Amino acid sequence: MRIAMIGGGYVGLVSAACFSEFGHEVHVVENNPQRLYALQNGEIPIYEPGLDTLVNTNMRAGRLSFGNNIAAAISDVQAVFIAVGTPPRNGDGHADLQYVYKAADEIAQSLTDYTVIITKSTVPLGTSRKIAERIRQKNPKLDFDIASNPEFLREGNAIGDFMRPDRIIVGTDTAQPERSQNVQAILRTIYRPLSLIEVPILFTNLESAELTKYASNSFLAMKISFINEMADLCDKVGANVHDVARGMGLDKRIGQKFLHPGPGFGGSCFPKDTMALMHIAEEHQAPSRLVEATIKVNETRKTNMASRIIAHCGGSVKNKTLAILGLTFKPETDDMRDAPSLSILQRLDDEGAHIQAFDPVGMETARPLLPHTVRYCSNVTEALTQADAVVILTEWNEFRALPPEFLKTHMRGKIIIDLRNIFDPKTMIEVGLQYYSVGRADLSLAPLP
Repeated sequence: MRIAMIGGGYVGLVSAACFSEFGHEVHVVENNPQRLYALQNGEIPIYEPGLDTLVNTNMRAGRLSFGNNIAAAISDVQAVFIAVGTPPRNGDGHADLQYVYKAADEIAQSLTDYTVIITKSTVPLGTSRKIAERIRQKNPKLDFDIASNPEFLREGNAIGDFMRPDRIIVGTDTAQPERSQNVQAILRTIYRPLSLIEVPILFTNLESAELTKYASNSFLAMKISFINEMADLCDKVGANVHDVARGMGLDKRIGQKFLHPGPGFGGSCFPKDTMALMHIAEEHQAPSRLVEATIKVNETRKTNMASRIIAHCGGSVKNKTLAILGLTFKPETDDMRDAPSLSILQRLDDEGAHIQAFDPVGMETARPLLPHTVRYCSNVTEALTQADAVVILTEWNEFRALPPEFLKTHMRGKIIIDLRNIFDPKTMIEVGLQYYSVGRADLSLAPLP
């Protein structure tokens, strides 16, 4: 099939590359000149493992192309995906739909033949219907159908999630059964390669598909906030949060994923989507108190983590050198959006700490967002040099492999504050380090005598 993808950002680029790998001919429309130039030259403006190879392979095969002419891109296509950004709106936290509506207006002005217009951007309930209304107003004679096909991609594992998803969600206008069936047939064709591995496709109405995206991300965020609260309780009562999480996760009704304690969730999805769902629920007089609490717990978590670091450093970090390992909100991405490091490092800087930071891929993204006093190091060794304490903020595998002797040799102090629980407490303590983790008060001990 011939497909147009409006938006060459994270979702649009990954989706376009994977659809072209399925064998479809995909034309990506990107209006940002710098991003477009990079893509046309095979350069990937975001960090996502394997994406550069996938993009360049399909560009060479002639299945994937990039441009800024929407009329040319959507000529003779069977489907147009809208995959532009929906960031939180300044002031109120609602999803900003200006880019979605602009894309819809441009599609209406350029389309001539029947096409299925599919919303892949994360949008509030009712947006797909509003897109259809705008298109009909601007081009009353156009024959088209609207669909909602939300994405469920994890940064750092997006290609795997797209190629081997748990499910595909497609919302259609079920009030028109015949047209709905036609849309379903087209989407089945687009996703046909996944039928070979028996990926379920769930067809719903438009509102259900839109809500499923928000509900899924908010539920996962809620699991993270819950286990973080349990970690704090474990610290108070002497329990081990990892044992608690395992005991919970072995219950198939709960599952093991997203039960890993840390400094709070961040990234492009969870903070934005929980906030948006909270507002959607309020607007429809069906407030979601659990989502509201999840947001509050997460914000408090980041503040508490900064206080925890200060406490483990003897109650003050003034004029102390802290080695910060990891800046991005999670490993295998350069995304700094709502990363816990933003608020934590700001607080440490305000308290007079000298910060030496290292992240394998995120430092250039982090630089304009963090205090100007932060010193960015070229490797772990440089970050550790003369450090009074080491703080683990992101669980990169590079950090997991660090031997305790290496840490002790290269740093000045003995304090290890592991907010991701990537190290074994016993080995840390045996070499004489003061090790502190999250939710493992029974294991986070001072050096053995």
